[in-house]
Amino acid sequence: MTAVTDQDNGNGDSNGGGSGKAAGDTSDSGRDGRWDDGLIARRAAAAEADEAGEAAPRAPAEDDAEPQVEAYVPSGGPLPPRLDALRELVGLSRARLDRDTLAEAGRVLDEAAARQRLSSRHTVIAVAGATGSGKSTLFNALAGAPISDTGLRRPTTSQPIACSWTDGAAGLLDRLAVPGRLRRRPHPGPAAFDDALQGLVLVDLPDHDSAATEHRDQVDRVLALVDAVIWVVDPEKYADAALHERYLRPLAGHAEVTFVVLNQTDRLPGEAADLVLDDLRRLLDEDGIALGEHGEPGATVMSLSALTGDGVPELREMIGRFVQDRTAATRRLSADIDAAAARLRPVYVAEGRPGLGERAREEFTDRLAEAVGAAAAGQAAEREWRRNAGRACGTPWLRLWRWYENRGLPGSLDRMGQALTPPEEELTARQRVEQAVRIVADDAADGLPGPWAQAVREAAFNGAKGLPEALDELAVKAGAPGASKRGGGTEAGQAAAASPLGGTLGGRPAKPPRPKWWPAAVLAQVSMTLLQIFGGLWLVGQIIGVLEPGLVTPALIMLAGVVGGPLVEWSCAAAIRGPARRYGQDAERRLREAAAGCGRARVLDPVAAELVRYREVRERYVTVTEFSTTGR
Repeated sequence: MTAVTDQDNGNGDSNGGGSGKAAGDTSDSGRDGRWDDGLIARRAAAAEADEAGEAAPRAPAEDDAEPQVEAYVPSGGPLPPRLDALRELVGLSRARLDRDTLAEAGRVLDEAAARQRLSSRHTVIAVAGATGSGKSTLFNALAGAPISDTGLRRPTTSQPIACSWTDGAAGLLDRLAVPGRLRRRPHPGPAAFDDALQGLVLVDLPDHDSAATEHRDQVDRVLALVDAVIWVVDPEKYADAALHERYLRPLAGHAEVTFVVLNQTDRLPGEAADLVLDDLRRLLDEDGIALGEHGEPGATVMSLSALTGDGVPELREMIGRFVQDRTAATRRLSADIDAAAARLRPVYVAEGRPGLGERAREEFTDRLAEAVGAAAAGQAAEREWRRNAGRACGTPWLRLWRWYENRGLPGSLDRMGQALTPPEEELTARQRVEQAVRIVADDAADGLPGPWAQAVREAAFNGAKGLPEALDELAVKAGAPGASKRGGGTEAGQAAAASPLGGTLGGRPAKPPRPKWWPAAVLAQVSMTLLQIFGGLWLVGQIIGVLEPGLVTPALIMLAGVVGGPLVEWSCAAAIRGPARRYGQDAERRLREAAAGCGRARVLDPVAAELVRYREVRERYVTVTEFSTTGR
């Protein structure tokens, strides 16, 4: 078996001791796109067996080799929908989350796509360990030949070395950046022709605790790409903090594609190996790594001695079952998705049930109605109704007196529609609008993750920039001339006149409509006035002698008019209380609804849109996590 390493520098024979191939041939094979797979050695062995009349095991011929790149065949399980949901999640979140937050999820998607383009028949397993743990010895024991250098000089392994049991793994090894001169095939023998290992690609990594930084970087790079990993620990360093804190604990979710092997048990006397193995299991449990005991899914933990071979067949058997299951790549990708989803949890999972409830909407409408002066507008409309009733049904003498009192006064009722809102009152109204927007934004964002809460607040504040002016314009338009003819404009005009946002009408607000019975009341009041005039003239005529004396009849007629006028006015005032109140309430309701519609279009709808967007990404996140294999 060829066993050329980077220490050979291409000038020496292999240290495998078997039928070797010149290092120069290895370099040539690397240049023409192939790598030393032991094919010549297998053919030579087969020829020798034929000459001896023995039936040698048949190795796959070069002509029978499968294509170097075979498309990944999805398992049809939960992985494809999870990848699709993660892809949609990242796409929907780019406008709300920064690039660094989505970087890990993007890397997982890229690596998943790259792995799915490559062979699904192969399982890539890395052998990792600390300096002196014996990982290269175990690598050689599994391959059945001394492929990787072992010895006292450290570091022994400076670059990843790969051993593939079958053809078609070139694309996978290119992805791992394993040089062509460091790609091997197992030596012909039981290990090479073990049916259970067909499809295995074993990679020996540099020491993860190497003093050379580039070695550690290579370990980190390859561990992020392989389908599974065998961690080799020894009795001295199995509790090393660098191993547990840097690798095992962060990769706890990858337990199903993790093997932890306690090597060098031949150095432990008696039952010491069992005690160390139990303590190793305890440390792994503290790291959060689920142990696959009693048939449960999780990490495989065992002890062996790669030097003496004790326990190696058992590990090879476990690896064979693992490889033939052909789900390692899927499980690794699923674990990567779990890890990415766990990192994204703070930006997608809300506390409680955020959103815009009915109560928050009503309170927002109440605050806008208060800011626009809906209640004051309703009261003004009610007073206007009463005032018009008094003008129509009141006695002429009382109306004349009121006109005299209100004549030319700055605060007269006739000039209410032309009064401007004081600047300080307008400022207060604007502050009320801003406060209403701030409160509803806080209510909607309460419990949301930080980026989405910020997006909700921005949507609310951006929509509220022109809200005070829009409310003011709404009130002005509602009181424009001719609005009453289109229906419903009178009360809006009153609201505009009383709006504290500064809305004014171009003149006097339109008068409220009169009920059908008002003409009868006016006629009755005119009749009472005529009675007074008629009785008074009758008395005057008797006094000056034009008419015959008789004070009783004209006095009674005049008294009837004097008493009847106020009585008609009082009756009308009592009759208009209900209609006036309803008229004021209707005016308040209309202005309130108009303000609510404006606030809904400018603030509530954009906020609701952001909440819908959050619910969409939350649903995608649930799809990503609901089929988690690690319980994250």
